Amino acid sequence: MFFVDSIEVAGLGNRSYLAGGERTAVAVDPPRDVDQVIAAAARRGVRISHVVETHVHNDYVTGGLELARLTGAAYLVPAGARVSFARVPVHDGDRTEIDSDAGLTLRALGTPGHTPHHTSYALEENGTAVAVFTGGSLLIGTVGRPDLVEPRLTDRLARAQHASAHRLAAELPDDTAVLPTHGFGSFCSSAQAEGSDTTIGKEKASNEALTRDVDDFVADLLAGLDDIPAYYTHMGPVNAAGPAPVDLTPPAVADPDEIAARLAAGEWVVDLRNRVAFAAEHVSGSFNFEAEGQLATYLAWLIPWGKPVTLLAESAEQLAAAQRELVRVGIDRPAAAATGHPGGWVRESEALASFPRATFADLAGRYPAEGVVVLDVRRASEQVGGYIEGSVHIPVHALHRRLDEVPAGEVWVHCAGGMRAAIAASLLEAAGRDVVAVDDSFDAAEKAGLAVRNS
Repeated sequence: MFFVDSIEVAGLGNRSYLAGGERTAVAVDPPRDVDQVIAAAARRGVRISHVVETHVHNDYVTGGLELARLTGAAYLVPAGARVSFARVPVHDGDRTEIDSDAGLTLRALGTPGHTPHHTSYALEENGTAVAVFTGGSLLIGTVGRPDLVEPRLTDRLARAQHASAHRLAAELPDDTAVLPTHGFGSFCSSAQAEGSDTTIGKEKASNEALTRDVDDFVADLLAGLDDIPAYYTHMGPVNAAGPAPVDLTPPAVADPDEIAARLAAGEWVVDLRNRVAFAAEHVSGSFNFEAEGQLATYLAWLIPWGKPVTLLAESAEQLAAAQRELVRVGIDRPAAAATGHPGGWVRESEALASFPRATFADLAGRYPAEGVVVLDVRRASEQVGGYIEGSVHIPVHALHRRLDEVPAGEVWVHCAGGMRAAIAASLLEAAGRDVVAVDDSFDAAEKAGLAVRNS
């Protein structure tokens, strides 16, 4: 008998895995906060004997090196990956025994495409593949992005993705479970998955990498690639060098004087509360990145790399969860933090700030009109599907560098659902602009009577 446990890293849209028999197990593509992997092994009553990486990750800091150190496990990394630490180099075709009593082995399958050295691992029970850990190769309904390594390699890697998908489909039984790392919201995926589980047989029937010829597949794949989060450029080098262990101890407590001083110094003070609470009252100059949203992705994408960040949270629990998410993308230690109510985060002489929230119906009652600016902060791939006539388009991840491009007037800012609009509204308000955050689904825009055009 064997087991496979999924370890969700929902904020980044990834999954890690723990798989094994009754005695020993392998961890695949573990997140940086390895305590949850160790806890999963403890619940199963197994020893982690191996830790494997499918590739040097571009979207998060791996916990593989630290997990191997803590558990004494062998650390398997594709041989073609250029790394600066001791590891067991894995070559195509290598077999690694995971649990002899259960007849479990891992077979390495070279699947370049997401990276040149990418390797998938088939979990075999008594010689028959029962699952395959595909990392950023074959995903649910799609494949991993081929454009994260080097622009000159993108076309070649896209073609390699097609070939790698076909190799997996040809060599593995149809009922083999496909267990990717990316594809559950991750920007490492070339498209977003529908569904949460799949098999080789299902992918043969539905995955365009397996149903289309290589030229058509590659053309559409490259045409559909989305923006790359700015922090990705830092992840590969950190992982290749060998990440340091994490420190999740509570950060230093910031009082109102320190919060004011950090704001005055140009540091980022980030309010983790939900956007409704933030709009109602907040520290002037602070930015709103909801703890319940894609905190790690968007904060790491926007903040200048290495800039100190102070976190403001409703509770110690919210702060600890945010801290855990941020270490996964290399934001290791908040400069300081405070919890509670915003009234306790400002000095007695200071007033809290606020801005209004609205719906698209509210906007339709005010626009078009003199002095009203509609700012669309969705990504370009979203905006081409429909936009409000006359709106200004600046993706939220570029807004902090392009604030001077927002026309004068009262800025009504929207995204697809409200979370990114709240981020943008906080950036604009901190820059001294009059702002209204549209907290509504974009589907409601045309129904409200606004003129929506397609690119």
